Amino acid sequence: MSNLMASVNQRTNLVGQNRLELLLFRLNGSQRFGINVFKVREVIQCPDLTEMPGSHPCVRGIAHLRGVPVMVIDMSQATGGKRLEDLSAAYILVTEYNRNTQGFLVAGVDRIVNLNWEQIMSPPQGSGKAHYLTAVTEIDNKLVQILDVEKVFAEICPMNEEVSESVKSKPSAVDLTQITVLVADDSAVARNQVKRALGAIGVKVELANDGNEALQWLMKKAEELGDNFVREIPLLISDIEMPKMDGYTLCSEIKANENLRKIHIILHSSLSGVFNEAMVTKVGADQFIAKFHPDELTSAVQKWLNAG
Repeated sequence: MSNLMASVNQRTNLVGQNRLELLLFRLNGSQRFGINVFKVREVIQCPDLTEMPGSHPCVRGIAHLRGVPVMVIDMSQATGGKRLEDLSAAYILVTEYNRNTQGFLVAGVDRIVNLNWEQIMSPPQGSGKAHYLTAVTEIDNKLVQILDVEKVFAEICPMNEEVSESVKSKPSAVDLTQITVLVADDSAVARNQVKRALGAIGVKVELANDGNEALQWLMKKAEELGDNFVREIPLLISDIEMPKMDGYTLCSEIKANENLRKIHIILHSSLSGVFNEAMVTKVGADQFIAKFHPDELTSAVQKWLNAG
């Protein structure tokens, strides 16, 4: 498995080209699932786990990785499937979400595939709100489901989503209630986290499920509002990895559009790595913030809304 995750530096060349590498894995059965390689620090065979008394039922224990304790979540059980029983043949995907390192227990790891984000589609309409998908794609004529790991993690390890009173009470040079911020993210959990945080300071929020939807919405509003566009919609908060068009490509498209380029952009993602900061400048975004800290995000929003 070490070879599977090798040459991460080479993969950063995909960034900004609307491409991704997807790590395919299995839970119970032959159905394949996917996760963005950039979210995976390493893949290891499941070691002996130390039980955590009183923990969530989907937490199988703690893995000690080079002396560092990492919580291990049963991905199958956490997404409504059967508990993985044969840990001797299982693997752990060591990931970073919400500034934490955690492991996801899976039955098997297949391979890495190189795709274009345009090949990644949103879940079918009518799927409801209970599913754990952010997107689907087709590989080898078979459906691959891309899991909303942010939703899984939020359900097992709920975090404080409240904006502090000190941030709420910050004075503003503009009337925040007259401003709309567009939030683009393929995770329903992430979209709603941001919406609640901005609602706490009185900012109206519009939501988009992917980069292409966000771009189309902005172009329509720019045409409708004319010279008032940037005054009424001065800020976009965008995830990086999204179906159809990723956040980096969305930024580049916005900055290349005469009617949109003055809008401020915050990239808000659970993707880690030093390349994020470099890409902020390259694609013309104003700031990168790692998910999810309500005070940090809301303070950044206040900063850019008052920047004019």
